Parts: sequence; structure tokens; C-alpha cells
Amino acid sequence: MLRQLYIKNYALIDELDIAFRSGFSVITGETGAGKSIILGAIGLLLGQRADSKTVKSGADRCVIEAHFDLTNYPNEDFFAQNDIEADAPDTIIRRELTSQGKSRAFINDTPVPLTLLKELGERLVDVHSQHQNLLLGKHDFQLGVVDVIANSAAALSDYKKAWTDYQTAARQLETLREEIAQNSRNADFLQFQYDELSAAKLCDGEQEELEQRSDTMTHAEDIKSALYVAATALDADDSGIVGQLKKATAALQSIASVLPGADELAERMDSSYIELKDVAAEISGKLEGVDFDPSELDAVNARLDRIYELEKKYKAETVAQLLAIQNDLRVKLSNIENGGEALAELTAEVDRRMAQCRQKADTLSEQRRKGAAHIDQQMLKRLVPLGMPHVRFQTQIEKGELTHNGQDRVAFLFSANTSTAMQPVSQVASGGEIARVMLSLKAMISGAVKLPTIIFDEIDTGVSGKIAEQMAQIMAEMGSCGRQVISITHLPQIAALGSTHYKVYKEETQQGTTSHMLMLDDEERVTEIAQMLSGSNVTAAAVENARQLLKN
Repeated sequence: MLRQLYIKNYALIDELDIAFRSGFSVITGETGAGKSIILGAIGLLLGQRADSKTVKSGADRCVIEAHFDLTNYPNEDFFAQNDIEADAPDTIIRRELTSQGKSRAFINDTPVPLTLLKELGERLVDVHSQHQNLLLGKHDFQLGVVDVIANSAAALSDYKKAWTDYQTAARQLETLREEIAQNSRNADFLQFQYDELSAAKLCDGEQEELEQRSDTMTHAEDIKSALYVAATALDADDSGIVGQLKKATAALQSIASVLPGADELAERMDSSYIELKDVAAEISGKLEGVDFDPSELDAVNARLDRIYELEKKYKAETVAQLLAIQNDLRVKLSNIENGGEALAELTAEVDRRMAQCRQKADTLSEQRRKGAAHIDQQMLKRLVPLGMPHVRFQTQIEKGELTHNGQDRVAFLFSANTSTAMQPVSQVASGGEIARVMLSLKAMISGAVKLPTIIFDEIDTGVSGKIAEQMAQIMAEMGSCGRQVISITHLPQIAALGSTHYKVYKEETQQGTTSHMLMLDDEERVTEIAQMLSGSNVTAAAVENARQLLKN
């Protein structure tokens, strides 16, 4: 449940720090006092998009922070999967927005992306505003209600996996059909290309080897000259470096007995002599191996020219890429030749997956029908006390084409009296009737979904008197079942039934208009409800009426 809400520099709010309690709470205040501002701040905490214009004029940034007690609503999986430290008694979510439009989000002081804040927010708070009444005309919303009540999440998940597998196989089949058709039209050209590349007898790595051989043969004279100079310098009779080094080594060895360290120097020079003699022999070998054959050079360059020509033609950069193109052509030609067999196999796979989809869709539909029957029973029980003694409500489920959600088309049919045929609720229900239907649905859903906090934003639109009191009783019952229910209302009958009462009001200061929110004590509640009954001119009768409402 929401335990604490802190808002600073948001819209008309300078600073607000308010504690919330469990059970059923109400928020009242004149139109324009700032109730929607507080809801907007909560919306930011739930991951809604931010607007830098909401930062209070003159401030650099706004901060909105909420503390939740999730002791009875464990979400260990969310925190573990996202590597966030969990603290069930005091889970903190915070949103910061600068006047430049930059936004940051935190969960338990860990920076998180907005998507993650939204994911957690959906587990913590459900805000029902007036525009949500429009959802009664949406197929997905009605289907979602049925799935919640039917507890069909597992069956829906199984179906969606089967549907995804079917879609994948169907796309593969369509792709294969298009490829075979296209390749069949170009069969002769594909065969020509494949034959051309096959005739070239390409080998991976040969281009680099040929380029090196061509470069070596092209510079054969320069190579021979350089090798000759090096060989001569190293081992030219007695004047070569190798011979001179041998003489120097012998000289040092001759004085080793009379000059300390001469033997070590001789050993070092002997090592150099051995190394250089080996180098000289290797150079001589390379010199003998350098030979220039014009016909071989022509053959190498001709082979390279052919490779370059094919690379340019097929837009390749290496022989490896040409070989890949050759293999791709081979596969396409094989598909043309064996296309019928491949199509038959994949068609059978698609049919098999479709059969799985239908089987799982039937299982899902059966659960939904059971859930629909429960919805119909519960809605009648809830709507009759709300001033509709002759109400009829039916969850209609019709079989349709398979989609990502199954094969069912759901419609909530409604009639407020016995003389009118049932029709989709969004088409025939009045504003007040829709409000009562939505409250009944929310009450029913809240019993199936573990959601800590539910906020109703003027769900009492279009109702009054005894009906409003009955709606308040439903919200109070929801709040007594281990969850927190908060209702923003203009009706005294609803305000009187709240176990905790908050008031939002505006104040004009030298710095401008500011919004405030406070928790009312018993006498303040009497005054507030009396004002709701009679307006700003509070009469004694209104005060007495308020006391009676609170007493009841």
C-alpha cells in the first residue's frame, strides 16, 4: 500500500509530504483545487511521460517520491530479475524532472529506465479515471477482464506460444513460396551464374597467395640483387662479415688465459658467428631459389584477372564471398528442383502448428466461458444493490478467427430493465450506469488480482444519493480486504464513508497560487462534508446532516 507521498516543485505544489493509511480513504476539494495535479504526480511515478512544463515556475527540477509497504504483496521476482535491492516494508520509487526536460527514475535508490518503473508501477497502483469508462467499448479490455476472472493466464501463455510458432512457420512457408517462384522465373540465369563460378574452380585463400607470387616475380631482379649484396657482405671469402667475425673470435680465444673476461667475449662472438653463418646460408638458399619465368608470371596474373573480374561482377571483395555466392546459387537451384518436396514438408508443419493453436484455443475458450458465467453472476449481485433491480448483464463470447489472443470475441451485454433488449454496455448504458458497471468490475477484478492500491478518480460521476452511498460501501468493502482504496469524490455520501479523509485546497500567496493537501480530523471532516452539502455558506442544518452521515 501507499504509505507516504512527497511532491516538490510540481505544477502548483511547492512541497507536499502526506501520509496515507490502509482501508478506504477519500480525497475531496473544490474543482481546480489541485486533485488532478496530485493524480498527475502519481502518474509520473507510474511511468507516464513527463512534460517539463509541469516543473513549478522558477524551479530547476521537481521531485516526486512514494513509499510503499509491500509486506503482503511480495514482488521478489521483479527485484531479483532486475538486480534491485528489495525492501518490502519500505519500497521507494522516485521520479525527478528538470526544467530542461530531463527525467530520471529510481527504485530503492537504484537508477532504472522508465519502462522498468512502469512495470513496477502497474503492480503497485491502479488509477481508474473517468476516461477509463471508455474501455467498456474496447474488445481487448473486456477480454482482459474475462481472462483475469477465469484465471486463464497459463492457458493464454500456452496459446500465445503456439500462435507465435505457427506465425513463424507460416512466414517461412510464404518466404519459400516466393523464393521458389522467383527462382523459377530466373532458373536459366541462376544456372549460368552457378556454372560460371563452378568453372572458375575457386579456392579460399588463393587470391592472397597469387598476389604474393605475382609481386615476388615482378620484382625478381630487385630481390636477386638485394640478396646477392647481402650474401656477399656476409660471406665473401675472407672479407665477409662471417669470416672476419671468425678471426676476431679466434683472436680473443688466444688471449683468454692472460686476459680476464676474454673467454666470455669470445663465447658471445662465437654465438654471433654461428647465427650469422646460418643467416648467410639461408640468404644463399633464397638467392638460388629466385628465378624469373615470364610465362609463369603471365599465368598468375591471368588467374588474378579472372578472380578480380568475378569479384566485380558479383559485387564481392574476396574469394570466400564468391564461394558463398556460389553455394547460395546451389541452394536456390536445389530448391527449384526439390521445391515441391520442401513446400509439402513445410505446409504439413504449418498445418500441424495450426492444429495445435486450435486445440489450445479451445482449452482457453473453455476456461473463458467458465469465467464469463462467474462474471455474470457476480455483476448481477453487485449491480442490483446499486439501484438497478431489473438489470441484466451477460458476457457474450463468440468464436471468431484466431488472433494473438485466441479465437474469442467478447462483449459485455447490458440492459437496465426487462423491457429493453440487451446490447453492448457502451452503447446503451447512461453515464451513471457505466460508472456503476465499472465500479462493479473493478471490485470483482480486485478480488482476483493482488493489487495493493486502487485509486478511483470521480467514479461517482452521474450518480447521487442512495446510489452514491452504495458505491461507497463497495469501495469500503474493497478497502477492508487487505488493500488500499482511495476515492477522489465530490459526493458527501461517499466522503462520509471514508475511514480517512483528505482535503485538497488552493492558497493565494505573494508568490502565486499553491495547492495543498491535508488529512482532516473529525471536526474538520464535519465542516468539509457540510460544505459539500450546502456550499460555502455552511448552515446548521448542513452541519447536522454531515454529522449524521458520518455517524451512519
